[in-house]
Amino acid sequence: MIVLGLESSCDDTAAAIVRHTPGENGVVLSSVVVGQTDLHAAFGGVVPEIAARAHAEKLDLCVEEALKKAALTLGDVDAIAVTAGPGLIGGVLSGVMCAKGLSAATGKPLYGVNHLAGHALTPRLTDHVAYPFLMLLVSGGHCQFLLVHGPDRFQRLGGTIDDAPGEAFDKVARLISLPQPGGPAIEQAALTGDAKRFALPRPLLDRPDCDMSFSGLKTAVLRARDKVIAEKGGLTVQDQADLAAGFQAAVVDVLAEKTRRAMKAYMDHDPAEPALCVAGGVAANLAIRAGLETVSDEYGALFVAPPLALCTDNAAMIAFAAAEQSSLRGPDDLTLSARPRWPLDTNQPSMLGSGKKGAKA
Repeated sequence: MIVLGLESSCDDTAAAIVRHTPGENGVVLSSVVVGQTDLHAAFGGVVPEIAARAHAEKLDLCVEEALKKAALTLGDVDAIAVTAGPGLIGGVLSGVMCAKGLSAATGKPLYGVNHLAGHALTPRLTDHVAYPFLMLLVSGGHCQFLLVHGPDRFQRLGGTIDDAPGEAFDKVARLISLPQPGGPAIEQAALTGDAKRFALPRPLLDRPDCDMSFSGLKTAVLRARDKVIAEKGGLTVQDQADLAAGFQAAVVDVLAEKTRRAMKAYMDHDPAEPALCVAGGVAANLAIRAGLETVSDEYGALFVAPPLALCTDNAAMIAFAAAEQSSLRGPDDLTLSARPRWPLDTNQPSMLGSGKKGAKA
């Protein structure tokens, strides 16, 4: 099965072509990702209207390039997959409408895919990890522990009750005057920093569950920064590095300890081939990966962290997820709608509350 995937849920416009053979790793025939960092740099974060317009301008070009790199035509494709949510609604809508147009023009079946399912199934694409496996999905907008029982069956063990780690990285980077995106900037600055200089909290470690909170940690960094500025009149490069290192170390400690608790719950299911997997943009952070790998070693579990290009938003994961799910459900029709909110585990109450658009996560 050859699937063309489209992804436009945030600030990366992507198209990819994946070949899926049941029982084997997926094969990424091509993957094209066009970022928007320069478009949003002056604003300190992603501006939804700018992102949506850029997606509309680039999606067809990304599809054309993906087909060219794979040496295929639309006629060679068996299905078209697209992120149908969750995400910034303008961007998601751009992708859904492009995919609908391609499906209507070619007669190819259309599959709307949950963006989070794409991340959660990436270890199947790269390493054909056996079900069930434990997934830590950690990105700019989401952070949750999932037991992945199958292509469309996800059980949430816990997650963040406020800021996602990626969001916290971006906010802390702004607080200490580092560039955006905040994740890579803080990771780079932390290399020369003293993680023990500032006494930063490890939120919710006193609670026995797998839930996390990063908002208070961000506030603690703000107070530490303000104290340094009051004493010195500003931040030196070393101050920035120390704050970055302290913040990153706190995030690593929280994620590692909560992962340890999630692993205990996962092992109660007696998996034949236990595996701890991590995906999402924040999974590109090498310090976080190292902390999680230590936990997997404690339980004798396989540790799977996809290549960096497949941790951040991409369309290959969307194409693969559609292929995995195609044996369990039929394609969508042209009434497929864009969804700003779309939790993976609908059997549990939302962690971040519900609004008119439904549960966030």
